[in-house]
Amino acid sequence: MSFSNELREHANPVFEAILQHPFVQGIGKGQLPPEALIHYVKQDFEYLNTFMQIYGLAINKSTTREDIALFNEQISFILHSEIHPHNNFCQVAGVSYDELHYEPLAPTAHHYTRHMLDVAQKGSLAEILAVLLPCPWTYQVIGDYLYETFNPTKEHPFYDWISFYRSNGEMNVTALFCQRLDELAKDATPVQKQQMLDHFVKSCQLELAFWEMAYTNETWPVSLEPVT
Repeated sequence: MSFSNELREHANPVFEAILQHPFVQGIGKGQLPPEALIHYVKQDFEYLNTFMQIYGLAINKSTTREDIALFNEQISFILHSEIHPHNNFCQVAGVSYDELHYEPLAPTAHHYTRHMLDVAQKGSLAEILAVLLPCPWTYQVIGDYLYETFNPTKEHPFYDWISFYRSNGEMNVTALFCQRLDELAKDATPVQKQQMLDHFVKSCQLELAFWEMAYTNETWPVSLEPVT
């Protein structure tokens, strides 16, 4: 069994919990509160900004042009392609994506981004791949599950979102990340592999928590007036 498959097998209970989360189920059923969709988009926009910064840190730790190209292509993908599923959510919520204002990271999103940044700043290239991998992998699993379970037509409110993330959709980085992580893991010590497993599992848990954050419109405990 490949190292990436070992990670996936270990974290399978979290993957299953994600598929059963009410936000994910709501995508499949085409029924979600507009405020949950808006909160998700605002938080994911800032989360993906951090994701691109981590790709930059990965480029800095890359020693081959192939790795540099891999991460550089993913920055372009977020900037130019991953706005489409955001637009789908905004369309259903009845708001304009371009008019959404900045919103500070909620506690869960803040925790998740700082977890990834900490690993990216202190860890190896293999650790960076391990901490990033749950995001595209869980979304691909969600897209496949929703497509197979709900068999959406083009009239489905979230057809574009589901089609974007399912296998053979627009996002295809999961297999590339798994392949590169497996190559790097061949030379890793047991301690290093355990670190990669820990990073991967924590990111999986935080993917689940991110859906909960969006569904419950999580904010900081005390609301303060903005500084003018």
